[in-house]
Amino acid sequence: MAGIAYVNGRYLPKAQATVNIEDRGNQFADGVYEVLKVIDGRLSDGDRHFARLHRSLAAIEVDPPMTDRALEQVILETVRRNRLEDATVYVQISRGAAPRDHLFPRDTLPSIMMTARRLKRPDPKAYADGVGVVTAPDLRWLRCEIKSVSLLANVLAKQAAAEDGCYETWLTRDDGVVTECSASNAYIVDASGVLRTHPLSSLILGGVTRSVVLELARAEGLPVEERAFTTAEVDTAHEAFLTSTSSWVMPVVRVDGRAVADGTPGPVTRRLQQAYQAHVFGNRAPTGLSVAASAAAG
Repeated sequence: MAGIAYVNGRYLPKAQATVNIEDRGNQFADGVYEVLKVIDGRLSDGDRHFARLHRSLAAIEVDPPMTDRALEQVILETVRRNRLEDATVYVQISRGAAPRDHLFPRDTLPSIMMTARRLKRPDPKAYADGVGVVTAPDLRWLRCEIKSVSLLANVLAKQAAAEDGCYETWLTRDDGVVTECSASNAYIVDASGVLRTHPLSSLILGGVTRSVVLELARAEGLPVEERAFTTAEVDTAHEAFLTSTSSWVMPVVRVDGRAVADGTPGPVTRRLQQAYQAHVFGNRAPTGLSVAASAAAG
């Protein structure tokens, strides 16, 4: 069990790793975060994660507490102290501690904390066979492009999916438009064979895995459109899947209890699973996960 955390310049056992009770991340969710993978002692897509972290910090007017180079070293040292090679690292930066007031102070030092654990891999059965999702109204605030620690609406949506025996909740807005999921981005391969996902806007978080997968899809010669789709279009879709740092490329085979196409992962999803694994792991196949032979189809 990984047990060392980093908090504001110190590496401490998790039980001793604390922040000020008036930290604004705690009292106002006045902070942002990133979840990264470290593979064989190196950051996976670190440049993309750091770029998004800078965008989120700028959006809430918080200065980065350290350079990207320094942050990378702290991340790798946290992983090393937890005796891990492949790891999932959580990094949180808040505005810092100050007497409680909605108006934020301009002279606080940001708080930074991180934890590391053994790399979270998708469930092998779900990764091979696909998962079910439910749909629900998107009740989040309208600045979803900021990777805010304010995740209560996401938590409730994810919990509702679990209680319905499903993996995720696909969030919808007007006319059944699917924005994204509670903790991932959503895609279909539509009736014309086009890979589609909601375009970047304040209605979705621009996932790092999303950006990688779209690049991989284009490199594979697949037709791609960053164009929203509706729940009605899911009924005629050829395939569906979702992506995130922890879910990778996860096939979706049921939406609200109805099968997507024939109810099995399709060839586009399989190709992208293979391409993403190669992007992250290179020639080293991740243990415990396999992609069916149909991955090479299409």
